[in-house]
Amino acid sequence: MAKSVPAVDTAGENAYRQIRHDIIFGKLQPGARLRLDGLKPAYLASISTLREILSRLSSERFVVAEGQRGFEVAPVSQQHFREVAVMRELLEGHALKESFERGDVEWEGRVVAAHHKLARMEARMGAGDRSETELWKRYDREFHGALISACGSRALMEAHRQIFDHYLRYQIIAVIYRGQAASDEHRQLLACAVERNHATAMEVLGHHIRSCVEHTLSAGLLAG
Repeated sequence: MAKSVPAVDTAGENAYRQIRHDIIFGKLQPGARLRLDGLKPAYLASISTLREILSRLSSERFVVAEGQRGFEVAPVSQQHFREVAVMRELLEGHALKESFERGDVEWEGRVVAAHHKLARMEARMGAGDRSETELWKRYDREFHGALISACGSRALMEAHRQIFDHYLRYQIIAVIYRGQAASDEHRQLLACAVERNHATAMEVLGHHIRSCVEHTLSAGLLAG
């Protein structure tokens, strides 16, 4: 018989996921003070549990611990965005190589299915419907996750997820949408996956990430 998870642990994990989600998707803004008594009713967690959650998020660099002053949402900057982008390209590029070499027909099916959802959402965005930005970025994350899902390393997948979520946070804060160019790059990555063409995929991925960064910074959407 499977061992049940204590309710307090489930509640704490749910609160952790929701606070992390709200930071990434901008509900909790950069620099916002995170007062434990204010978070308690919103996330249905005790003060001690919230303190543990914020310490955990601090280790992930989504939250800054200010000693006796408590916690606040981590700030954003152009420099940090560039650093995150470089790390994403390194991790995802290596994971793509491993995934292309190991991927089977089941993996290929996951990639095709993930791209289908993303392409449909990008078509809506291109037509001017921006009502489901969060769903669009969720599908974006799922597609890139599917591409590397056959890499064979849980540690690499976890490291990529962490850095991708930091990258995603910047995209949400800056409301980045590059239109047809990004959609074309996603289609190219899909084609590379089906053909197992890692060399071209690396070129496309690098351009995809760097263009997003330059688009954001050229628009002055982030502080220095």
